[in-house]
Amino acid sequence: MTTSLSRDLIFLILQFLDEEKFKETVHILQKESGLFFSMKYFEDLILGGKWEEVERYLSGFTRVDDNRYSMKIFFEIRKQKYLEALDKHDRAMAVKILAKDLKVFSSFNKDLFREITQLLTLDNFRENEQLSTYRDAKTARTIMLGELKKLIEANPLFCDKLQFPNIKTSRLRMLINQSLNWQHSLCANPRQNPDIRTLMVDHNCRNSTDPYTQLATSNQFMVSAQRTEGFIPMCANGPFQPASTSVQAPLSAWLTAPLSMNHPVVSGGGSLGGPSNLAAVSKGLVDSDMSKPRVSAVPDRIMPPGINSSQNGLQFNMTEELPRTVARTLNQGSLTTSMDFHPTQQTLLLSGTNIGEISLWEVSSREKLVSRNFQVWDIGASSMTLKAALIKDPFVSVRRILWSPDGYLFGVAYSKHMLQLYTYFGGNDIRQHLEIDSHIGAVNDLAFCNPYKQLAVITCGDDKTIKVWDVATGANMYTFEGHEASVHSVCPHNKENVHFFFSTSVDGKIKAWLYDTMGSKVNYYAPGCSCAAMAYSADGKRLFSCGTTKEGESHMVEWNENEGTVKRTYQGFHNRSLGIVQFDTAKNRFLAVGDDYSIKFWDMENCILLMTVDAEGGLPASPRIRFNKEGSLLAVSANDNKIKILATVDGLRLMRTYETHSHIATRPAPSNAPVKNGDSRKPEDTKPKSTEEVNPVKAAKVTEISTSAQFRSLKLSAHFEADKIGRLVYTYTGNAILALAFNAIYLLWKWPQNDLNLSGKATTKAAPQLMQPASGILMTNHLIEGNPVETVPCFALSKNDSYVMSASGGKITLFNMMTFKKMVTFMSPPPVATNLAFHPQDNNIIAIGMEDSTVYIYNVRLDEVKSKLRGHSKRITGLAFSPLLNILVSSGADAQEGHLQQGQTPRYSFTRIRHSCSL
Repeated sequence: MTTSLSRDLIFLILQFLDEEKFKETVHILQKESGLFFSMKYFEDLILGGKWEEVERYLSGFTRVDDNRYSMKIFFEIRKQKYLEALDKHDRAMAVKILAKDLKVFSSFNKDLFREITQLLTLDNFRENEQLSTYRDAKTARTIMLGELKKLIEANPLFCDKLQFPNIKTSRLRMLINQSLNWQHSLCANPRQNPDIRTLMVDHNCRNSTDPYTQLATSNQFMVSAQRTEGFIPMCANGPFQPASTSVQAPLSAWLTAPLSMNHPVVSGGGSLGGPSNLAAVSKGLVDSDMSKPRVSAVPDRIMPPGINSSQNGLQFNMTEELPRTVARTLNQGSLTTSMDFHPTQQTLLLSGTNIGEISLWEVSSREKLVSRNFQVWDIGASSMTLKAALIKDPFVSVRRILWSPDGYLFGVAYSKHMLQLYTYFGGNDIRQHLEIDSHIGAVNDLAFCNPYKQLAVITCGDDKTIKVWDVATGANMYTFEGHEASVHSVCPHNKENVHFFFSTSVDGKIKAWLYDTMGSKVNYYAPGCSCAAMAYSADGKRLFSCGTTKEGESHMVEWNENEGTVKRTYQGFHNRSLGIVQFDTAKNRFLAVGDDYSIKFWDMENCILLMTVDAEGGLPASPRIRFNKEGSLLAVSANDNKIKILATVDGLRLMRTYETHSHIATRPAPSNAPVKNGDSRKPEDTKPKSTEEVNPVKAAKVTEISTSAQFRSLKLSAHFEADKIGRLVYTYTGNAILALAFNAIYLLWKWPQNDLNLSGKATTKAAPQLMQPASGILMTNHLIEGNPVETVPCFALSKNDSYVMSASGGKITLFNMMTFKKMVTFMSPPPVATNLAFHPQDNNIIAIGMEDSTVYIYNVRLDEVKSKLRGHSKRITGLAFSPLLNILVSSGADAQEGHLQQGQTPRYSFTRIRHSCSL
């Protein structure tokens, strides 16, 4: 299976071969890789009548029996070849084509094959009524080509293979240049005009006394020792020349070097100390040597100090968006060590303390909903090492507490061995889920990830390892070794379907890993060899790190992850820090750090300190901080075991809303779920607490909306005729509304990102724009005859907002949301589709609820129904897949609910799904 990194390399090779005019080789690689189908090459083959080459090229992408589109493509090609042989009166060739190429279709349509065979009996096949308009081979090929294009574009097997990626010219050449430049910068005595004659081994400037040294002006490769933008430019007369415009390497270019190699760390001064492009280094880097000369970082990698006077107004406006007002003060009772806001219920705050206590707060009402102290849930299953550690020192602190992305789980990492996972059912109802004796010593950090379409949790600890655990079962999926000191933090991410994570250790090393057993892929040093943490901005496009050295010097930087260098260094750490500073990001725009008894804020685009807030005093030297998802609230640890909640204007409004009407959603807990609580041993100077302190949640007071001042509204209009709206949803990204009218026409409104709406999310402060491609194409469903108002429109949006599946009483249609293009239609009524749902982990699997009360599990890619489920007595009104469990829930007009659970079957195989319905 071709990985994303291999795909990138193949595309670069295809570009290089095309630029070098290796035309035949290009098409062979296209076919053998199956990554890009050249429609232009296919057209040339068809119009030239090169039928053997046509089928040979097609075979790299599809087979005759893959689906009905593929079958139709091959049939049309072979039929045309057959007709041309008949037209030339070459009966022998026609019979050969009939027996060898067309006979395969006889099992699918015997009548059609019989009719084709009968053409052999005619002197002129045009005597057949259906072929009477056939003119000549050239005209017929042109007409057929138009039909083939439509079939290829509609074929799911050709999805994403018809468009070559947008790659800047000579990209592979540029990567080789960067590799040579980096190799040259590592030379002990770099020369002005190095002689680089081969790419087969790493470059190294030889000594002047070396008899093999030849610095001739006729070198095949010439480089200059002067660096520009961090690279050494190639001379103009060299065969490998960088493009005139700046080119950035893709993430895959530095995530992975040859997997079998170990890459020793290269230490540098103010930069990462790693190569600008690690993928281009073919043989691993030299060992770290601080005494070895290094090419200094170029000045423009550090933002120039000072703020332009014209920006003063902008700076003032930006500070208004930062949480500065102390809105609430919570009495935690012990020193707070970690905090995290709920991802959706943004006034719910988890906190962990230095005595192992975890608490759940409703910050708007200052209520501590839950408080639990550390206890091993199953001491019998614990390791002897943990038991011995608890006997020697019973005190345990919380190192990290974190919600899962959907807010249904949260994890707690403790200072002794333990990771505990809880399930959250809403309100004050939390249940024990999993307990894992995960590391020897402290568990320093945890993070949730989804590397193989199943939720997992990553932990790191004092035992110098990183481990990945299955959230459902607690099984250890991976153990990563390679750090030489305690691992301080982990930062998982994914780009272009490549899942990876960073890890940092207390000795300042940063490593990047894929979810495999091949070891770390890149090795860096954090600025100043600081003990740092890393984090991406909310949109996943920018990478930051912040940490503190043993001497108390703090550093916060933005990385250029494409090159592995420091892009921007933020200034404002004037005094030595007394601990490791903690940072957080908000709104894809701001950075915040707890330092020097205050909170410091930066604009991501400017390295100069934007603002400092002391939260009315009473903060420790390095306070813990945490933003909520929208950046409207900021939790800050304070002296006297308190937590201060800072708020923006929107944050104050959010908390007032929760005070008047509680939005804490509860969901029924399983009746057989065990309730396990336990007391931990506490320091003598700590006031004893009950095992579980639960303040009753106040009954929600329903606020009656009686005046227009209590709400805001926008009217969304279309520029073309549309009927009444039948279905309406927000997109998953929260920046658009998708509607389906009764006349089967889609409407998509999207909020632009501008000065009135910096986040680009849904808001009433700015009107969204009706989206329509330049072609003027509208997404329109297939309609059955009759009154369209009588139909039941339904649609389902894929999780990445890329596709929408829908029906308006007719065939089911799949649209590309980016282009509004109709990709495929299938399943003609009856029965009529009344509800649709995408599988949360595979867009090719959909559930289809029908008017006749059945539910189909359908594979779009294979164009086949995998299973047909029964249990309802009336039409299906609702379908939903569980994001964590292999369960499909259905509802019907018969007021019944069905539960469809996948048994011990292969992934996405629904052949043995059980379907049970209960009133």
